[in-house]
Amino acid sequence: MTLVSAARVGKVFDPSAGSGATRALDAIDLSVAEGEFVSLVGPSGCGKSTLLRMIAGLLKPSEGAIAWPSGAPRRGEIGFVFQDATLMPWANAFDNVWLPLRLAGRSRAESRTEIDSALSLVGLDGFAKSYPRALSGGMRMRVSIARALVTKPRLLLLDEPFAALDEITRFRLNDDLMRLWRDQGWTVIFVTHSVFEAVFLSTRVVVMSPRPGRIVADMTVPLAQPRAPELRTSAEFAQACRTVSDELAGAMAA
Repeated sequence: MTLVSAARVGKVFDPSAGSGATRALDAIDLSVAEGEFVSLVGPSGCGKSTLLRMIAGLLKPSEGAIAWPSGAPRRGEIGFVFQDATLMPWANAFDNVWLPLRLAGRSRAESRTEIDSALSLVGLDGFAKSYPRALSGGMRMRVSIARALVTKPRLLLLDEPFAALDEITRFRLNDDLMRLWRDQGWTVIFVTHSVFEAVFLSTRVVVMSPRPGRIVADMTVPLAQPRAPELRTSAEFAQACRTVSDELAGAMAA
């Protein structure tokens, strides 16, 4: 069943002082089914993050529409993880994860079970009282993911969450994200510049053109689940990455 779709969606940002209007996206048609893991790849400035924000309801399309065939999401049914962890530096991990529940009117005490569970899911048992300054970059991102998970969302949106991390930490978080997606049954839309990351994580990879962003390829990833870490060195993984890279190169050349 389709969870969310974009129909002929375009986005034009109004002109600012001294510059003309900027068309970020043009005629985007995209349908995401429940339970899929869809990655958006494309060059910087092609509108990947803009599309993600429109799906989240943080921006409105200039043309077209975002539709929810199975019903519009209620509060907390969309989780959003940004490129930066965006944690409150004065609050510990527990209170950072509590934030969306607190905004929904839930007390700290009645939220404890959900918060402890979310921290446990991302491998942060024992770090509830730790402040962001005492955590590594990967651990801060885990707190950010736990904050997105604590409301038990139907749809998880991730905007290049691992871009600033070292490769070893990035691989570990990729593996953990795959495990959580499998175990929890989420629908995920993931923005990345990394073809390798997109292929490893996704059931589908959507390739976008330079601005104004258009969808130039929408490919099912032909790799079986579950995906073990050793898949990254296999010939079939290399071939899948090459196929996506060729599509991306073609979009850039065009």
